[in-house]
Formats: sequence, C-alpha cells, structure tokens
Amino acid sequence: MKILCFIIFCAPFLGFAQEDLLSEIDTDSVPDQYTSAAFKGLKIVNFESTKLVAKKELTLVIAHRFGTLKNGFDTFFGLDDAVTRINFVYGITDAINIGVSRSSFQKIYEASAKYRLLRQQDHGFPFTVVGYNSILYNTALEEDNLPKLESSDRLGYTFQLLISRKINTNLSIELAPTFFHDNFVQFDEQHNSQYAIGTGFRYKLSKRWSFNADYGWHLNRASNSPFKNPLSIGMDLETGGHVFQMHFTNAQAMNTNGFLGQATGDWSDGNIYFGFNLSRVF
Repeated sequence: MKILCFIIFCAPFLGFAQEDLLSEIDTDSVPDQYTSAAFKGLKIVNFESTKLVAKKELTLVIAHRFGTLKNGFDTFFGLDDAVTRINFVYGITDAINIGVSRSSFQKIYEASAKYRLLRQQDHGFPFTVVGYNSILYNTALEEDNLPKLESSDRLGYTFQLLISRKINTNLSIELAPTFFHDNFVQFDEQHNSQYAIGTGFRYKLSKRWSFNADYGWHLNRASNSPFKNPLSIGMDLETGGHVFQMHFTNAQAMNTNGFLGQATGDWSDGNIYFGFNLSRVF
C-alpha cells in the first residue's frame, strides 16, 4: 500500500506536459514571465504548498479534523472527537511569510517561516522552490506521567524543501523532502531525528473547484511503531476571498511532526478522518 501510493503520487514527475494557454481567471504568466497559481491554498491537504501570502496581507486559516469515521454514530462519525487548529500567516514580503498557530491536538503552539528561494518561469527555470521551517511546543505532555520531563522535551522542529511545478493550466505537482525532530518520542527505537518525502498534486476541475491529494513516506520509522504514512485526498473550493478545503485523511494531527510521525488511521479498514481548512485573507 505504501509503495503503491508513493508511485502513484510521484508518477507525474516522470514527464512534463507542454504548457497550455491560460484563462483570465487562473493565469500562469505575468509580465516578468514567472509562473503563478500552481496552488490556490497554502496547503495541498496536509503538506504545505509553494503558495505564499502576499506582502502585508494577513491570512487566517481555521482547520478542523473530526474523529475517525469508523466509529459511526457512536461518535457521530467523528464529530464528538474533533480537533482544531487556528493559524495566522503574515506576508513580510511576497517571498517571506511568518506564522503562528495553536492546535488542540496535543495543545501545540507553533511558529513558522516560509520563504521562496526560486520561482518557475514560463520559458526558464522549471520549478518553484520554497523553504519551510517551524518550531513547536507540546503542552500536553504531563509531568505526572513523565517525572523526568524537562521543558526542552516539549520542543519539535521541522525543515522542508517544497519543490513544485505547474505542468499546465490544470495540473500542478509537488515534492517535499522533509526533516523533522522531536525531543520526546514515544518509543525508544524511534530516532528523534526523522526523515520523510512528501508528494502531492492539484488538478483543476473548473474555475472554482480542484481535486487535491498528498502522501508522506516516512523513511526511518521504528519497526514497532503503530503509526502510518499519511495519505490524504480532498477538494478545494474558491469563493472570493476564501479557499475552502474539504478532505479525508488518515492523520488527525495538522502540524508536520504530527501528521508525518503520528498518523494513527488506516485507509484499509476505514479508520480515516474527515476535515476541512478554511482560509480568509484580511
């Protein structure tokens, strides 16, 4: 299942289609010949996309992940076990964003920076390359259960290199080599420093709708770990100043360390979560 998902999502990288002419609504070309609008949301589903907030704009992203659908009416298909993440992202420049967030999953506070390094050109450089770094603080760890717990044990870090290409008007793809580190891990066999490769795509269905999916392949997960690789699929809806993302995923956590390192769901037995992201630009 893991290898199949990895092959499916990496397949678009094996060949690039010829660039298409664009509509006025969703343009590739701007006067300086840079390619734009590869992704409309700041995230594909779980993984960060190469989209950034514009200079001096503030974006609020409210994200929900309900509990597992597997329990049915017992938890009203996960409604009783929902978690929420509130994230503010500000554009210092068109190429540099900073963000702060709070998630009810493990009561995590997080600060992030996202910055564009290279940009796809219509007849030049073929990719957009964006860096993403974050630092989180897990306040849910309890000293009563972990008597040797220190404040530094609550910290986690992420570094990602986001590499995307808009192949044509409809299809955009992304590869995301990822390093993340948790000062506290639940299993002695699990290394604190962990590595993963994320991949995803957006396929435009109409002016307002697109189909999105992403997958994360954890490269050094402990053999006794119960956690899974995150696979997520969903739809984006653009409504003026909003981007509304609806999706299904096997990871309830919404920060990178969480969905890559602690995805508990399993698509094969229906243990998946419904969720959504709602973005508003101010």
